Amino acid sequence: MPSLPKLPLSPAARAWLPVRLLLAVGASIGVAFLLVLVLYITDLGLSVWDRLQRAPTSFWVVYLLILGLLSAGGVYAVWRVLNLGRPARKPGAGAPPKPPDEATLRQRLERSEAAGIHVDTIRHELEELQRRRAAGEIVVAVFGEISAGKSSLILALMPGHDLAVDVRGGTTRKVTYYTWTSPAGDRLILADLPGMNEADGHLNPMARDEALRAHVVIYVCDGDLTRDQYQALQTLLELGCPVLVALNKIDRLTERELALVRERLAERLGEQMEVAPVQCGGMEEVTRIYHDGREETSLRERKPQVDDLRRALQRYLDSDPQVLDALRDTAVFVLVQQKLDAAVTQHRRTKADAIVQSYSRKAVFGALAAVSPGTDVLIQGYLGFHLIKELCALYEVPAREMDMQRFLDLAGHQIKRNFNLLLALVGNVFKAFPGMGTVVGGMMHAVVYGLIFQSLGKAVARSLESRGDLVSGPTLRMFEDNLSENLEARAKGLAQLVWARQRDDAHAGTATG
Repeated sequence: MPSLPKLPLSPAARAWLPVRLLLAVGASIGVAFLLVLVLYITDLGLSVWDRLQRAPTSFWVVYLLILGLLSAGGVYAVWRVLNLGRPARKPGAGAPPKPPDEATLRQRLERSEAAGIHVDTIRHELEELQRRRAAGEIVVAVFGEISAGKSSLILALMPGHDLAVDVRGGTTRKVTYYTWTSPAGDRLILADLPGMNEADGHLNPMARDEALRAHVVIYVCDGDLTRDQYQALQTLLELGCPVLVALNKIDRLTERELALVRERLAERLGEQMEVAPVQCGGMEEVTRIYHDGREETSLRERKPQVDDLRRALQRYLDSDPQVLDALRDTAVFVLVQQKLDAAVTQHRRTKADAIVQSYSRKAVFGALAAVSPGTDVLIQGYLGFHLIKELCALYEVPAREMDMQRFLDLAGHQIKRNFNLLLALVGNVFKAFPGMGTVVGGMMHAVVYGLIFQSLGKAVARSLESRGDLVSGPTLRMFEDNLSENLEARAKGLAQLVWARQRDDAHAGTATG
């Protein structure tokens, strides 16, 4: 049988032939090495096991302890490697903020007062809380939309009291307190609060503050909640205030409509929020038809229906009084903290504006006083560094000199891009001044430096206030935005300052000569 003819190898196949032979030899050597390694490890393991069996118990304990530590270290090393690329979690991140306590708030009040912040009205909140604690008062705040029936509800709860009730909006324009003894004998202070949206379509600050000071809030509405009502009520719920919803004017609803409204309120506020249907009384028209066809219309007093609300309120009062006191105290502490934060923020903003304006004037006068080319740059660099340093000290933000200098270097690149444009704009501004011919370059530079310091200082202050740190990227973007904000008006103001200074210097030189 004739043999098959051999096919000739291609040049590429002949080139790969030595590589394949080397791979085959390498694979054979690798397999042989693995076999030897397995045999060696097996022999070593059997030898160690044999010796361990003859070792004393104390050696076993130490040996196992070392193995456990090495295993734990290996697991920790693997975990660190796997989590190396993940961002580090800040301490306390994700944890709910700790509610403020009285001791910490009083310390903050002392520090703020020492810094020149007016805290008398804020301290009064804590003093009022102490007074109510000493008196043992249980305060119930009646709160809700204007003309929802708050005053009428108090009248229904307190029969026999002379209380002004008006169908027109805006009868209650201040907090009015009434003492009431519940059917169970609890002595309560009912606070009739100003109505929501009474003045400008927003929640009355006086009403909100007094609601936070109360043990229980009765929120009065006469139907499903509007968006403003829901937001106001949600604010109280988030602060932990016990809230009862009094659904008023139920005589205008059928049983099915009432059930739908209660279901809707439960969906929006949660099942734990108790809704009590009430009818606060008042007057109603009654038409009597006689047998001869005559009709006679008269007014009669509508019988109030507040028993469900009384029972719901009593359940709150029958609960642990210490819990009610703790909830009230926490709400007051949050109120104090919010007011103190607002006062500190306003104080810092005022001080920051004064610092920025001061350094802007220094930058203007520093540029005018430059005696040789380049000295103005040195002056502005010195002023810029100390501007940032003072703002960081104001906002109690630690900043290293290296970080501040790096930020100024980055800001310098933006200044170079915008400097010529600012010079051109300032030149046009100076042309509006009477008697001005060719503007001296130093005067234009002075105004430009003033604009730069105003914009830079404002951006740094905003960053420190909002982020609590000097973050270069966002701060530089705000700086660039500030450069073009209200630019012409600011340039005119600085140009007037420069022109007045030059004119005064000229008059002083003439008088000296």
